[in-house]
Amino acid sequence: MLTYFFKRCAAIVPVLVVVSILACGFVRLLPGDPARMMAGPDADAATIEMLRAQLGLDRALPVQYVTYMGNVLRGDLGLSLKTKLPVFQEISLRYLPTMYLALAGMAWSVLFGVFFGAVAAIYNGKWQDHTAMLISVSGISLPQFWLGLLAIQLFAVYLGWLPVAGFTGKWSELVLPSFTLGATVAAIMARFTLSAFLDVLNEEYISTARAKGVPERRVMWKHAFRNALIPVVTMAGLQFGFLLGGSVVVETVFAWPGLGRFMIEAVAVRDYPVLQALLLLYSFHFVFINLLVDMVYALINPEIRFE
Repeated sequence: MLTYFFKRCAAIVPVLVVVSILACGFVRLLPGDPARMMAGPDADAATIEMLRAQLGLDRALPVQYVTYMGNVLRGDLGLSLKTKLPVFQEISLRYLPTMYLALAGMAWSVLFGVFFGAVAAIYNGKWQDHTAMLISVSGISLPQFWLGLLAIQLFAVYLGWLPVAGFTGKWSELVLPSFTLGATVAAIMARFTLSAFLDVLNEEYISTARAKGVPERRVMWKHAFRNALIPVVTMAGLQFGFLLGGSVVVETVFAWPGLGRFMIEAVAVRDYPVLQALLLLYSFHFVFINLLVDMVYALINPEIRFE
């Protein structure tokens, strides 16, 4: 497994190189000129051209890419065109709030999603199944902004149990936004768990275990549940990657200082260095999470071996 791990780590490098090329090209396809936006609507052509030269936007795109990647390899992500601060510093300020929110939201979603999905599979066709799936469909159907506003009104304004918005480092501030963020993912996890569980229950080894007189509880939790976890872990990894990308809706409703809002702000002003750095960061998240998911496979099922 160790050899496989190092091979996958080596494979991350070309993936990130391709992503960096695409990111550098795509951000420049956005309509609008950063130099013109920085200069203001009353600036003349000479001022705009001077700003373009200062920002390096007057050079050919391949030259801009090589210069940017050379700086990245030295640990320099550039300066934000909006704030004039180092991009690394700007991202660092927002990374931990996003990580906390994603981890808490994922915890909610896995806890409730796997539970409701397993209950629906075990009691397939019964009232427990219908109730669990009704809750799951509600989680997918309810808009996040509406669910967030409802949670604020009930738990923050009416009951006064939890803070309304913002993040100052208190864990209580995570409850409402993480629950709102994880609601949709929990619904997806429940549906996926149900499907995986039902597929496993139709396997021959489940029928064999039942024929041997193995107690139903043991059949469900030792044989069926463990094997059903493999596709569920895959889905959980993908969903966690999306959560790390930040949720603009949830971060806006709860005034959360995360990467999602930061990226939207960067798009609005065509902040190329910020956009390129965030795209590279999101890509690294997905690639690294996929690697971790593959490693978890072997823990769930020891029969899996990596060459």
